[in-house]
Amino acid sequence: MTQHNQLDAGSFPLWGSRLIEASAGTGKTWTIAALYLRLVLGHGGEQEGFTRPLLPAEILVMTFTRAATRELSDRIRARLLEAAQCFRGEAQPAAADALLTGLLADYAGPAQRRAAAYRLSLAADSMDDAAVHTIDAWCQRMLREHAFDSGCLFDEALIGDEQALLLEATQDYWRAQLYPLGAAALDQALAVFRTVEGLQSDARALLAQGLPAHAQALAAQPLAQLIETVVAERAAALGALKEGWGERATAMRVWLDAQM
Repeated sequence: MTQHNQLDAGSFPLWGSRLIEASAGTGKTWTIAALYLRLVLGHGGEQEGFTRPLLPAEILVMTFTRAATRELSDRIRARLLEAAQCFRGEAQPAAADALLTGLLADYAGPAQRRAAAYRLSLAADSMDDAAVHTIDAWCQRMLREHAFDSGCLFDEALIGDEQALLLEATQDYWRAQLYPLGAAALDQALAVFRTVEGLQSDARALLAQGLPAHAQALAAQPLAQLIETVVAERAAALGALKEGWGERATAMRVWLDAQM
């Protein structure tokens, strides 16, 4: 049975894998900034904390949109600066800020607070190097930094919308395959795909459902050859159906005459 506990950002374990469930408006950004603060301080000891204080470049935060990454980075920086001021004695935490109040109590000594304020200020100044990314941007960064291991290009670009590429490929296929067709073969092709857009729509549907191996082999053939093959197969099938038509028609006529 899965146990659900109320999250306490001040004592939440910072090691291992943890799942946090939160709906909209419950303070996800605040919680991420709070956990970030603790990681920078090295807060929690052996039971809850990381093994050492971390710098922003060593903490990965991922979200879904670029706008969210900018907001999250700004909120984390502001939280670090706020905490640094409190540890230097330049400001007091808000009355409702139990997290920051608790951190100040855990670092009560003057030397501890000076060290904590230094770490927080250094982290705030280093936020330009922070690893706050969208999922796709992080994947692109990893592929670029490990290009030799992944076999990818150094200057590989991330494409958010593949529809433009699909349209370009469809147009290239239309020009390369349909333009050289003779009149009869062209009529066969246009009976299936009247326009480039129609071909693109069907191609998108096939890509979504996946092509079986035999269909991939057929698709690799030139269109003229494929049409010739299909027409020949249809002619052969129709010829097989027509075999014996004369004899059967004659036998039917004889049977009908006998019934009169």
